[in-house]
Amino acid sequence: MRFLVRDRLLGFGDDYWIEDQHGNKVFLVDGKAMRLRDTFELKDTRGRVLIDIHQKMFALRDTMIIERDGDTLATIKRKRLSLLRNHYRVSLVDGTELDVSGKILDREFAIDYDGELLAQISRRWLTIRETYGVDIVRDDADPALLIAVAVCVIHLAEKEREVD
Repeated sequence: MRFLVRDRLLGFGDDYWIEDQHGNKVFLVDGKAMRLRDTFELKDTRGRVLIDIHQKMFALRDTMIIERDGDTLATIKRKRLSLLRNHYRVSLVDGTELDVSGKILDREFAIDYDGELLAQISRRWLTIRETYGVDIVRDDADPALLIAVAVCVIHLAEKEREVD
């Protein structure tokens, strides 16, 4: 399953559609401006909120929280002891972890679970400018969650770049 994300629209307070490989709108990322913390909602085509994404307040390191129906699904933050700055840990509520690594700012990275590839994020496959693909490898994976993870790590990496 491949999804297309228009990268140039990724910004705080912006809304943008994520399409499937056939050009059909699948998810809307609704950026919430005028909030104390960075907040996004991932919605389906009918406007139902599937996932809430927000920045954790009062954290020592930038941390994003992913919620579904008011319950926390995952927390995302940069790995503490990583030689690579583009290495993030996704701690799921059930105690498992996803690993995100690669060239986040270049939109060339992977999301793994226990060494198994779940999703590949890349611009290489696409000829459309300012777009990257999220290729969900496993059929049993949750596309909304993996897209939310990709949105979060890109947002965190861009915020970190602004500080540097």
